[in-house]
Amino acid sequence: MKMKKIDNHGDMYFKEKELWNLGYKYVAGTDEVGRGPMAGPVVCAAVIIDSKHLIEGLNDSKKLTYKRRDELAEIIKKEALAYSITYIDNKEVDEINVLEASRKGMEECIKKLEKCDYVLTDCMDLYNIKVPYEGFVKGDATSASIAAASIIAKVERDHYMEEVAKLYPNYGFEKHKGYVTKYHLKKIEEFGICDLHRKSYAPVIKIIEGNKK
Repeated sequence: MKMKKIDNHGDMYFKEKELWNLGYKYVAGTDEVGRGPMAGPVVCAAVIIDSKHLIEGLNDSKKLTYKRRDELAEIIKKEALAYSITYIDNKEVDEINVLEASRKGMEECIKKLEKCDYVLTDCMDLYNIKVPYEGFVKGDATSASIAAASIIAKVERDHYMEEVAKLYPNYGFEKHKGYVTKYHLKKIEEFGICDLHRKSYAPVIKIIEGNKK
């Protein structure tokens, strides 16, 4: 499917309202977090917002502060009709590639929802769901449902990486969340890789190959 942009006329609920008016009650937004990191899982989420209880302040999770994301994640979980979360671990990311891991995670999130009659995705085709869907470029910045999913996924993944940092204290996962930073690269050069690293990612491959010499 060709990805489109949502012309939302300044209203994050523009697309949802359009679908609600057409009779779709359970419109799910879905998104992923963690395609770029060289360590840790891809985390996906799906959220169905209640058309009678709109959540204010939703936006692309990357545009929000850590504190505001945490606050909104709690509000979303409390006020949404439904939400679901799926982890695809680093080993599976290596096996099927990060794009397919993201797709699989989103599809699993949709399947976990008890009721869903339409899906909005952030620039992702979904092949294994039984309801209609549309994918949008920069959907997390133009659709409230997709933004809500991006927030839930981002908070979930950040907290996960903060917890596993206690198991792998040499790498500073609580600081960079597994992304490729100078600090992270320095640490894997110093300590090698751990079980959380994605062995299909170039910086990790470089360390592995270097250790073979």
